Amino acid sequence: MNTRRKRLEDAAAVLYQQGVRLPIANAEDERTLHENMRRIADAGVRKSELLADPDVPLTEAYRDELDEIGRSFKHRLQQLAGDDYDEVADAYVRGERDDWVGALAVYYLECYYRLQERYTVDEEIFFLAILRYPNCFTVNLSFAVGEITSDAVRYESPHHDDTDLSDRHRERYHAECQYSQREAAAYIRENVGCIRDAFPDPDTTPIEDRRYGGFVHITGRRGPVFSEYLGPLTPDPDRFDDTVTTPCLVSDGPEVRTAKREFLVEPTFVA
Repeated sequence: MNTRRKRLEDAAAVLYQQGVRLPIANAEDERTLHENMRRIADAGVRKSELLADPDVPLTEAYRDELDEIGRSFKHRLQQLAGDDYDEVADAYVRGERDDWVGALAVYYLECYYRLQERYTVDEEIFFLAILRYPNCFTVNLSFAVGEITSDAVRYESPHHDDTDLSDRHRERYHAECQYSQREAAAYIRENVGCIRDAFPDPDTTPIEDRRYGGFVHITGRRGPVFSEYLGPLTPDPDRFDDTVTTPCLVSDGPEVRTAKREFLVEPTFVA
């Protein structure tokens, strides 16, 4: 591990069990939030199509998803700290600045680094929860070692299996993996609508119908077996009694803590 990454991890430890709270102050913020969530939903549909394609390896489906997440993170970092977001994060890590911009730059960068490793690091769980409140929304990203409950769909990748199989058994195993991936594709396709439902179009949906909403997305891998859960998450209407004008760090919140207890088995959180 390089020295810079180690420094980022040390700084990210300060952000443990926290999320980002972002204001929704005007129509532009409403539109931006909706479009970002629509892109996440579209990426889910695209992932389901790639998983269902027998000619596309599972790694390509995940690589496509990571590219979309990377574009989103880079856009958020540029909005937050400008094109020099790497330097902003480094300055925070070195103790040369102690402000919310530096803290959030570290938060987003560390999360992105861990997302890049999601397809190579075994037994690490990625947990994402996004919740909408009347005047803000929160983003929670967590990483844990453990298992996802049986609520998740499970599918296998022959590219991640190192078992020495005979040609006949290898062909059968490959077919079983493809079947499980098609099942996962159907699951994602059926459940991705919860993202669209939680963040509907502000131009066609009354404000009363979009004040609250949310979803949780959990993925993990144990050897060749991938697990994935995607479903709605209900915000606590009593969580915030104030408004924010700039992004800030907040605790992970009661909704996220409940979801972690419900969908994870004996997790050990590493970030």
